[in-house]
Amino acid sequence: MASFSSEDQAMLQAMLRQLFQSVKEKITGAPSLECAEEILLHLEETDENFHNYEFVKYLRQHIGNTLGSMIEEEMEKCTSDQNQGEECGYDTVVQQVTKRTQESKEYKEMMHYLKNIMIAVVESMINKFEEDETRNQERQKKIQKEKSRSYCTDNCSDSDSSFNQSYKFCQGKLQLILDQLDPGQPKEDRILKFCAQTFSLSPLHMTKEVYTSLAKYLESYFLSRENHIPTLSAGVDITNPNMTHLLKKVRLLNEYQKEAPSFWIRHPEKYMEEIVESTLSLLTVKHDQSHVVSQKILDPIYFFALVDTKAVWFKKWMHAHYSRTTVLRLLEKKYKSLITTAIQQCVQYFELCKTRKAEETLGHSKHCRKKQKTFYYLGQELQYIYFIHSLCLLGRLLIYKQGRKLFPIKLKNKKGLVSLVDLIVLFTQLIYYSPSCPKMTSATHAENYSPASMVTEVLWILCDQKECAVECLYNNIVIETLLQPIHNLMKGTEASPNCSETALIHIAGILARVASVEEGLILLLYGANMNSSQESSTGAHIIAQFSKKLLDEDISIFSGSQMLPVVKGAFISVCRQIYSTCEGLQVLITYNLHESIAKAWKKTSLLSERIPTPVEGSDSVSSVSQESQNIMAWEDNLLDDLLHFAATPKGLLLLQRTGAINECMTFMFNRYAKKLQVSRHKKFGYGVLVTQVASTAAGGVALKKSGFINELITELWSNLEYGRDDVRVTHPRTTPVDPIDRSCQKSFLALVNLLSYPAIYELIKNQDLPNKTEYSLREVPTCVIDIIDRLIILNSEAKIRSLFNYEQSHIFGLRLLSVICCDLDTLLLLEAQYQVSEMLLNAQEENILETSESNRDFIIDGLSVERNHVLVRINLVGGPLERILPPRILEKSDNPYRWPMFSSYPLPNCYLSDITRNAGIKQDNDLGKLLLCLKISDKQTEWIVNCRRQFCKMMKTKPDIISGEALVELLEKFVLHLTESPSECYFPSVEYTATDANVKNESLSSVQQLGIKMTVRYGKFLNLLKDGAENDLTLVLKHCERFLKQQQTSIKSSLLCLQGNYTGHDWFVSSLFMIMLGDKEKTFQFLRQFSRLLTSAFLWLPRLHISSYLPIDTVDSGIHPVYFCSTHYIEMLLKAELPLVFSAFHMSGFAPSQICLQWITQCFWNYLDWIEICHYIATCVFLGPDYQVYICIAIFKHLQQDILQHTQTQDLQVFLKEEALHGFRVSEYFEYMEILEQNYRTVLLRDMRNIRLQST
Repeated sequence: MASFSSEDQAMLQAMLRQLFQSVKEKITGAPSLECAEEILLHLEETDENFHNYEFVKYLRQHIGNTLGSMIEEEMEKCTSDQNQGEECGYDTVVQQVTKRTQESKEYKEMMHYLKNIMIAVVESMINKFEEDETRNQERQKKIQKEKSRSYCTDNCSDSDSSFNQSYKFCQGKLQLILDQLDPGQPKEDRILKFCAQTFSLSPLHMTKEVYTSLAKYLESYFLSRENHIPTLSAGVDITNPNMTHLLKKVRLLNEYQKEAPSFWIRHPEKYMEEIVESTLSLLTVKHDQSHVVSQKILDPIYFFALVDTKAVWFKKWMHAHYSRTTVLRLLEKKYKSLITTAIQQCVQYFELCKTRKAEETLGHSKHCRKKQKTFYYLGQELQYIYFIHSLCLLGRLLIYKQGRKLFPIKLKNKKGLVSLVDLIVLFTQLIYYSPSCPKMTSATHAENYSPASMVTEVLWILCDQKECAVECLYNNIVIETLLQPIHNLMKGTEASPNCSETALIHIAGILARVASVEEGLILLLYGANMNSSQESSTGAHIIAQFSKKLLDEDISIFSGSQMLPVVKGAFISVCRQIYSTCEGLQVLITYNLHESIAKAWKKTSLLSERIPTPVEGSDSVSSVSQESQNIMAWEDNLLDDLLHFAATPKGLLLLQRTGAINECMTFMFNRYAKKLQVSRHKKFGYGVLVTQVASTAAGGVALKKSGFINELITELWSNLEYGRDDVRVTHPRTTPVDPIDRSCQKSFLALVNLLSYPAIYELIKNQDLPNKTEYSLREVPTCVIDIIDRLIILNSEAKIRSLFNYEQSHIFGLRLLSVICCDLDTLLLLEAQYQVSEMLLNAQEENILETSESNRDFIIDGLSVERNHVLVRINLVGGPLERILPPRILEKSDNPYRWPMFSSYPLPNCYLSDITRNAGIKQDNDLGKLLLCLKISDKQTEWIVNCRRQFCKMMKTKPDIISGEALVELLEKFVLHLTESPSECYFPSVEYTATDANVKNESLSSVQQLGIKMTVRYGKFLNLLKDGAENDLTLVLKHCERFLKQQQTSIKSSLLCLQGNYTGHDWFVSSLFMIMLGDKEKTFQFLRQFSRLLTSAFLWLPRLHISSYLPIDTVDSGIHPVYFCSTHYIEMLLKAELPLVFSAFHMSGFAPSQICLQWITQCFWNYLDWIEICHYIATCVFLGPDYQVYICIAIFKHLQQDILQHTQTQDLQVFLKEEALHGFRVSEYFEYMEILEQNYRTVLLRDMRNIRLQST
C-alpha cells in the first residue's frame, strides 16, 4: 500500500466536507443518530447525485485499482464453469464473485487500509470542529450581551404549536434563555416565557420536568383558598389580568399536550406516563362544592375547555396504542372521576335543555355576540363549553374497546349505573331536546358548535367503527330513541318540546349511517329479535311510513317550511340505503315508495319548467335564482332516489313501472361524466347499477338514450386506437404482450357488462353493418354497431387500413366477441344477422401460406390463434367434459401451437371429447322404488312427498341412473300426476287442437332455426338424436309458439323484444326434446301438461313472454319473472350465505343476476355437462322452482375460491361468462340445498306465486 501523505489527508477532508454539505439537510432532519446512520447507508438509493461525489469516485477508483484484476479473473472462472455444463444465471455469478472477493486476502488488506486512513481523517475533522465551536460560542455570547433584550414579545405563551424538539441541547442554552428575559417584566410573566422557550428548545426529559412542574403549580393554585377562582355564576372575564395569566398557563400546557404525542414514542415510557398522570391529576381537581350550582367554583377542566373546546388533546392522546394504553389504565385505576364528571355534565346540560333554560340564555348570548365582540363568558356559556368538551372526550373514549370497558359508571345523586346504551340514549335525546340553532343553510360558524351537530358528529364517528357501533348503537333501545320524534309526529303530536327540522335531519343522517352497514341494516329490518311477530313495528317500517307521509304531504306540522324538502330528502336517503338491498326491498315493497317518489319527482319537474326567466336589473333575480336552484336540487335528489331502485332486479322492475328510467339513466350519466360517486355511502362505482340496468331491454335502450354507451365507446376508442404516449414503461413485459392493454381493460369489462342479450337485441336488431368503402382515421365509433363493424367483422381492406393498431384492436374485438357469444342467444343473433363464423373462416383462409401445391400451412400469429379459439367456441356445444377449447397462448417448444387450424367446417375431431361421444343411454333396475311410487297414489299429498323423498335419495346415492329413458318415464309420470291435482296447478288448462299440418307452413325466426341446427349437432354428438330430428324439433317449436300465442296479450311497445314472438331460442324445449330422445309427440304432450305448473314459469322462459297471466305493467317492462324474482332471490341469498362472494361481485362492478339470467335462459348449455343439465331440470320439476335459486347458490359456493381469485385479477365477469362450471355436480350439493330450502322456501315460493298479482 502506498503511504498516506498530509496532502492526501487534506484532499480526503475536502471530499468528506463536500459529501456532508450535500446531505446536511437529510442528516440534520433525522430524529436520532440511528436514523442518520440509516440515511447514509441508503444514500445511493435516495440521492441521484451519489456517484458524482468526489469521495464516492475516490472509493470506486481505489477499489478498482486494488481488486479489479482479481474480480476479472473470478468472472472468467465462473464463465468457464458455465460453459462446461454448470448452469447458473447472472445473479448467481455475481453472488459467487462477490463471496470469493470478500474472502480474499487483498480485500481484507484494502479494508484495513481504508479504515485506518478514515479514522485519521475523521479525528482531524472532529478536533477542528471542536475548536471552531468553542470560538463560535465565545463570539455568540459577546453578541448576545450587546443585543437589545426587547425582542422577546409579550405573547409569551403563544408558542404556536412549534414544539420542534431539538436533540442537541448545547451547554449554556438555559442560561441563554434566561439572558433573553426582560428583568423589567413581572416575575410571573418571566417564568411563563421561560417555560414557553424551554418547551420549544429543550429535549423531552427537560420539557417533561417543566410541564409536570407547571401542572403541579396549577393544581396547587386551584386548591389554594388564597387565589380568587371565579364561581360559575360570576363567569369568566378574560380581560381580567389574573384570568389572562391563568388562561395563558392553561393554553401553554394544552399546546404541549397536543404536540407531545408526535415525539414521546421515541423516549422511555416513564416520561409519557409522568406527563399523562400530571395532566389527569390536574383535570380531576375538585373544590369543596356548594350545594348551589351557581356558587360552584370553577375547576381546571373549565379552563381547559375554554382553550380546547373539542378536546383535541384527548383525541391525539388516544390515537396511538402507545399512549392510549397508559391513559386508559390511569383513568380506570385513579382518575375515573374525569369520566364521571364528563357524563354528569352531559346529564346536567340535558336537564337544562328540558327545562328550556339553555335556549333562552344561549340564544341571548348569541344575539349579543352578533352585535358586538365580547370578552366575557357567562356561567351558562361556560357550562355549554364544558358540555362540548365532555361530549368530545366521551365520544373519543367510546371508540376504543378498553374505553368502553370503563362502563357502567356510577354518578352522584343518581340511582343505578350509567351503561354504554344509557349514554348513547342521552346523546340521542340531546339532538332533539337541545336549543334551536340557525338554519343549516346559514353560515357554518354557529353550526359547528351547535349541540345537535356536535352530538351527530360524535355518533357518526361511532357508526363508522364497526365493533363500537355493534356494542353501542345497534340495539333496539337506541333505535327506538332515535325514532321517538318520528312516532310522535306520525301521531300528530309534537316530536319533543324543541324538536326542529334540523334535529330530524340529524336523526336521518345517523339512521342512514346505521342502514349502510350490514349489522345496522338487519337491526332496522328485523329488530333485535329476528323471529319477532311484530315486524311492522321495526325501524325500517317506521322510517318508510314517515317518509311516505312526508312525500305525500300527509304531515301538517312542517307544512310551508323551507327546510321540508331537506327533511324529506334526508329520510328518503335512509330508505334508499334499505331498498337498494334485496332484503331491504322485500321489507319496504308494500309501501310503494317508488310510486310516491316518482309522483313527487313529476310534480317537481313541472315546477322547474314554470320558473320564470330572471330579468336583468330586477330585484327578484336573486330570489328566483335561489328558488330555481332549490327546486333543481330537489328534483335531482328525487331522481337519485329512483335510480337506486335499479340496484336490485326487483327494484329495477319497480323503477321501470314508474316510467322514469330514461331520466334516471340521464341523471346517472351526468354524475358519471362529472366523476361523482354514486352516493355518499356507496363503496364502489356505477358498475353494478349499469350491469343490472343492461340486463333488461328497456335498460339497454335507456343507457343508449342517456349517452352512456356513446361515451363508453368513445373512451374505449381513444384508449385503444390513440393510446397514451406518456405512459412510462418501467418494467417491459416479455412477449407475447397482454391481448388487451391495461388502459383498455376497464372499457372492455364495461362493454362485457353492458352487452347482455336483452340489451344487445334492442341495440342491433335489424341493423346492417355500415361496411363503408372508406373510413376516415378521425371517424370515431359511437354505438355498438360501429364496434362490431370496426373491431370484430373486419371483412375489407378499408376497415383494416382505418386502424392505427390493427392487430391489437382486432384482438380486442375478437376477445369481446368470444365473451358475448357465450350467451347462445347473442351468438345466434350475430350469426343470423352478420354471419360471424363465415367471416372468421374467410379470415383464416386468407391466413394460409401455400408452400407448395399440396402443402398449405396456416400462419400462426396472435390473430389466427384467437380466431381459431373463437371458431371452436361458437361452433361446438358442450359442458366442461364434452368439448375441448384450444388455448390462446403459444407454448415454449419447437411446436408452439399444436392445435390444428381450419378454414371450413366440420371441426377437426381433436376438439371433440371422447368421454361422452359414445356414451350409451344408461339403464338401472335401482329405479324400481321410485317408479313404483309413481304408480301408487293413495293420498295425493303423501304421494307427492314420498316421490320427492325417493328422488332426493336417488340423487344423493346414485345420481347417474337418473338419465336416459328412466328420466323420461320419471318426468312424464310425475308431471301427469301433478296436473291431476288442482292444488298443484298454477295456470289454467288451455285447449289446443292444432295438428302438424296446421303449423307446418308457419315460419320460425332465423335465431330459432340456427338454434335447431345447434341442438341437433349437440344431440347427435351425445347419441341422443337421429336423422330427421331437425324436422321434428322444428314442428315442436312451431306447436309451442302457437300454443303459447293463445295465452298472450296484445301490447303496443317501442321495445323490439315485445313486438312479436320470443326473441331468443327456446333452450328449454330443445333440452326437453333431447331428454325425450327426439320424440316430438312425447315432448309436446309433456310441455302441455308441464305448462300448468308454477315451475314452467321459471324453467321455460317463453312460457310467460307477453303472457296474459302477468300484470300489464310487468308485461310492458319486458322483464321476465326469472329476472325480477329468481335472480333477485339469488342475490339476496348470496349476500346472506356467501358474503365474500357477494362482496367480490360488488368490488368487480358486476351483478350476479346477469350471469344467472344467462345460465338459466340457456339451461346451462356450455356450462354443465348434459347429465348435469338433466339433473338441473329434473330437480326443479320434482322439488319446485325455488330449487333453481338454490342450484345457483350452490354453484357460487363451488366457485367461491375462483371468484375471489378473479376479483383480484379484475376479470371476474369474463371468467364467469367464458369458463364452464368445472367439477360442479348437482347431486353433490343436495344436502346443502336442502338446508337452503328449510330456511328460505316459504318466502321464495310465496313470492314466486305472486308474479301474477298486479303491482305489489
